[in-house]
Amino acid sequence: MDTARVYKMIFASVYPLYIKKVERKGHTKEELDTVIFWLTGYDKQSLQRQIDKRVDFETFFAEAPEMNPNVSKITGMICGYRVEEIEDKLMQKVRYLDKLVDEVAKGRAMDKILRK
Repeated sequence: MDTARVYKMIFASVYPLYIKKVERKGHTKEELDTVIFWLTGYDKQSLQRQIDKRVDFETFFAEAPEMNPNVSKITGMICGYRVEEIEDKLMQKVRYLDKLVDEVAKGRAMDKILRK
């Protein structure tokens, strides 16, 4: 896994791909944003600021207001790795986000995605 390359990817470049993925499966940007807000503590305005500033993933997660205390409940496979076993904490956060985006796209119930 090329972590340095992933960390330097611009969040604003990947975000539209997340939107396309969920919309292609019949879901909405609002659902996507809900899981991003839940995971990171960003709100609509602060997320938009990060997009406008074109921060990389490393900065996006470093400046996240508060990672949700229930992130440890996110388990399963993403990109060939079990998210709960990823040792690099930043890569784990990136994969948590990937996992949540996949769950939205697959139509999983929001209360299950948000680990309620």
